[in-house]
Amino acid sequence: MDDKLIEELRHLIKGDILYDDKTLSDYSHDASLFEVKPQVVVFPKDDEDVKALVKFVNDNKKNKPTLSLTARAAGTDMGGGSINESIIVAFGKYFNHTPVVNGNIATTQPGVFYRDFEKETLKTNLIFPSYPASRELCAMGGIFNNNTGGEKSLQYGKTENYVRRMKVVLSDGNIYELKPLSEKELKQKMAQIDFEGEIYRKIYELITHNYDLLQKAKPKVSKNSAGYFLWNVWEKNLPAGRQVFDLTKLFVGAQGTLGIFLEGDLELVPIHQHRDMLIIFLHDISHLGEIIKEVLPLEPESFESYDDNTLKLALRYFPEFAKQLGFLGSIEAGIAFLPAFFDLFTGRSLPKLVLQVDFTSDDLEIVKKKVATLREKLKPLHPQTQTALENQEKRYWLVRRESFNLLRKKIRDKHTAPFIDDFVIKPEYIAEVVPKVTDILKKHPEFIFTVAGHVGDGNFHIIPLVDINNPSVRTAIPQISDQVYEIIAKYHGSITGEHNDGLIRTPYLKQMYGEKIVELFEETKKIFDPQNIFNPRKKVAGDLDYAMKHIRTSW
Repeated sequence: MDDKLIEELRHLIKGDILYDDKTLSDYSHDASLFEVKPQVVVFPKDDEDVKALVKFVNDNKKNKPTLSLTARAAGTDMGGGSINESIIVAFGKYFNHTPVVNGNIATTQPGVFYRDFEKETLKTNLIFPSYPASRELCAMGGIFNNNTGGEKSLQYGKTENYVRRMKVVLSDGNIYELKPLSEKELKQKMAQIDFEGEIYRKIYELITHNYDLLQKAKPKVSKNSAGYFLWNVWEKNLPAGRQVFDLTKLFVGAQGTLGIFLEGDLELVPIHQHRDMLIIFLHDISHLGEIIKEVLPLEPESFESYDDNTLKLALRYFPEFAKQLGFLGSIEAGIAFLPAFFDLFTGRSLPKLVLQVDFTSDDLEIVKKKVATLREKLKPLHPQTQTALENQEKRYWLVRRESFNLLRKKIRDKHTAPFIDDFVIKPEYIAEVVPKVTDILKKHPEFIFTVAGHVGDGNFHIIPLVDINNPSVRTAIPQISDQVYEIIAKYHGSITGEHNDGLIRTPYLKQMYGEKIVELFEETKKIFDPQNIFNPRKKVAGDLDYAMKHIRTSW
């Protein structure tokens, strides 16, 4: 960005404007395998700064077509959604005020870390149940914009179910409030002769004219973060007086491509008083489908899994793992992994898959009965099971969560390469689909990979560990993606259940949805963002060649 534009920004913005080498390098990366260097990083101090930024880009877009804004909170996105070659709008420094909890509603800003958000909600024995595995690292801006889900989503669903209000800056540079509207309120909005009225009219028309097509396109899985959720905005088949038009359903998961998120309200849920966990060890997965059928009717709060490769890598790289957790954490991790260490050093085989079934309730007897019922139902299948004692539950969760977080980092000469890390299929297809996917990866010996995920949702995280500078690895990434997503499309799944599209999956949306639905996504983007100023190349206009050219070469 030239000096004249930088100087203009300085007069407009009260916050910080940085473009030194270290800052630009730091903000060239998120948790993905990409590197895209911005021209400047802006830390807005307040809402007016954000409005001024949008106006600045609009005013200069004609002469500088590459100008754009990418909002960023903690930068933990695994698909390249929070990096951009123009202006990064970093919310972590100033938009991090303590959340306000009023009854069962919490109001938060995008730069608040989830760990700090939860500290406030726990004071009233409430929790936001759709937190992701990166709960210790991520911020609320990513939770809203990626439509996050996690270990509790099996029972509670995803972020989209809990958003009650959003305050956003749209492409005209003004602040708007998005919330569910009644039929009367919708008509009033559409009658407005301004930008907001135009948006409501055009989106209403787009949805009503393509209603059946959109409903048919909605993925038939419990979790989805791919594309724009046009099918969730309005349900026309509800009785008169109960129909609601809700643009938060469109903004949640839009990855900052339709506007910039400033503040939001989330509904919270009470924490159950009692819990119990049944651990299932599978030395072969031939009965996995039958086990899933027995587990799901009992309505566990979570149903998680990790494979033997996850255990082996965590054991192999235990020093790095321990360093990441700190002294006390490494002691807990050592205790948690002790059975696996014992099996490994005594020559016993590790289980191919470890399943964690977590039951919760305010009634202790209900929890105990569900565990006993599941044990009984599983007896004919002969899996090895174990009820986790209270202190053991924490250890199993440590293996599940922290081994995943370990794989988000560079380990010695290997790098994580998340690119097929988040597909979703119906749980009844797991036993068919997962082996098909892993067979594809096994044809590429340069890829070490783990399989973990949310079994109850059919949502799997397959994250290879590779030498990212190996030309064979770079060539194989799009080849593997093509083959895997072809399988996911065949089973009517989603290419991303939690992690969103970003640079890596946007090019595959047409394969998942078809050309007509992608055209509707493009039309949606034009309605909200006619000059393409918000987070380009995400959700629409994805360019696989661009993504591959920006794979990082170092960590």
